[in-house]
Amino acid sequence: MNRTLSTLVLAASLTAAAKAQSADTAIKLNQIQLIGTHNSYHAGIAPSESKLWQGKYADAYKGLDYQHQPLPQQFDSGVRQIEIDIYADAKGGRYAHPTGPKNVEAAGLPADPDFDPKGLMLQPGFKVMHVQDVDYRSTCQPFTGCLQQIRHWSLGHPNHAPIFILVETKQDRPGSTNPLHLTETEPFTAATFDALDAEIRSIFSPGELITPDDVRGRYKTLNEAVLAGNWPTLAKARGKVVFLMDQHAMTPVYLEGHAGLHERVIFTNSTPGDPDAAFLERNDGPASDISALVRQGYLIRARTDSDTKEARVNNTATRDAMIASGAQLLSTDYPVNEPARWDGHFVVTLPEGGEARCNPINAPANCTLDTLKK
Repeated sequence: MNRTLSTLVLAASLTAAAKAQSADTAIKLNQIQLIGTHNSYHAGIAPSESKLWQGKYADAYKGLDYQHQPLPQQFDSGVRQIEIDIYADAKGGRYAHPTGPKNVEAAGLPADPDFDPKGLMLQPGFKVMHVQDVDYRSTCQPFTGCLQQIRHWSLGHPNHAPIFILVETKQDRPGSTNPLHLTETEPFTAATFDALDAEIRSIFSPGELITPDDVRGRYKTLNEAVLAGNWPTLAKARGKVVFLMDQHAMTPVYLEGHAGLHERVIFTNSTPGDPDAAFLERNDGPASDISALVRQGYLIRARTDSDTKEARVNNTATRDAMIASGAQLLSTDYPVNEPARWDGHFVVTLPEGGEARCNPINAPANCTLDTLKK
């Protein structure tokens, strides 16, 4: 290649890079769309326990009959939103002895592999599982262990699109008459949430997080900031994580002592117009409502499938409607590397593939697939 041609090629490359960088600084965090996973830690129920639950509660078991790859593998495949269910365990040991293995022994079935060979469940701190005593195996444990995996992957991929971490606080109160003899859970109070924020901050530095304070900026309320489009740009959000609260019912508790989410880590699942409103769950749509909220500036999580129902018959109607709605976070049990095993092999991917795409509802005109690639 002669010098003139080399110069032209270099100039073209620099121009393309400059355009991509310029677009990256013009695209906001809420103007992209990502694939996420539901109960992302879910390792599935062990063989002998599966046989027991399937025999006793066949219909309920169908909704639990899925599992996910470890978090780093999900990120490698392009997943950028995960969901982690947590149980408070301030003293440690509350969930260390589930009834599942005892039921297997009583039924005369082969023992399943030890679910906690390192004794992590004995230590104080938040634990990760779906249903205590029934569906309690996780690909990462405890909560800080999951966060460490996320941070390690993130540091190794510094230009990744932001990772959204949906946190569901589990505090079912089964009572003394429950037939499954589920362990009594520890309630979440404002102090419990202080401890949760502290665990998150013990793993991630301030520069690795996008918090409500970052989005609020100079505005009086977080809601005002969101409606004014004050989400950070994609360029500033790359390589960072965003924590979101799953249950709307826990919003008032999390706000105690932190009006408007001042100095909190997690964005609440709120109501449009409330001072803390930025993130909303609209798991079941309808798509038209989601699109309207996206246009206003809110960040929306929707589910493309649930309880294996759509996957078993390859029903793509909900999936396609949620993708078209503009919901930024599309949660599924079947991302690209984990298609359903039933006929049709139900799977959820972005139409153009990749880790992110320009949001079909609110992305600016200069947003293209090439500008999102890093």
